[in-house]
Amino acid sequence: LMHSVGMNPIIVHGGGPEVNAAMEKIGKQPEFVNGLRVTDAETMEIVEMVLSGKTNKGIVSMLNTFGAKAVGLSGKDANLISADKAVCDVDLGCVGEVKQINAGILNDLIKLDYIPVISSVAIGPAGESLNVNADHVAGEVAVAVNASKLIMITDVPGIYRDFSDKSSLISELHLADAEK
Repeated sequence: LMHSVGMNPIIVHGGGPEVNAAMEKIGKQPEFVNGLRVTDAETMEIVEMVLSGKTNKGIVSMLNTFGAKAVGLSGKDANLISADKAVCDVDLGCVGEVKQINAGILNDLIKLDYIPVISSVAIGPAGESLNVNADHVAGEVAVAVNASKLIMITDVPGIYRDFSDKSSLISELHLADAEK
């Protein structure tokens, strides 16, 4: 719908529950620190397989079925998402923080009437795969393409004025308020 009314959507997706399920199938227990998945080499293979493979191509297929022209990308394609290893009090393994977004490929795809669908697997300095939080990637992509709107659809409850008060959930946030 957005595309048909002249908007140029870019979809950035995660897939935490799907990654958890794949890990549990092989007897591996997911572990998180401050909301970030601890990602050793074996977990990174699962993350990449699930996000850049199954989940990404499933979204692309669904959009194409409804008449869109969607194309799936991982952050490794054309160095779309360059990242550095995340710095944290504990070693998170193959977890990254966005360093740069290659907006050129996204702008080129949009000009050709495609909807980019991006998984949040990034490329590290040595060509390694890094797992990056999809919400962070979405924000960085929005900045890189100078988006007028960022719409988040998530299973995470959201931002609270007071995290301990669940009735303080913020349903709409303008830039001036976000900076506060």
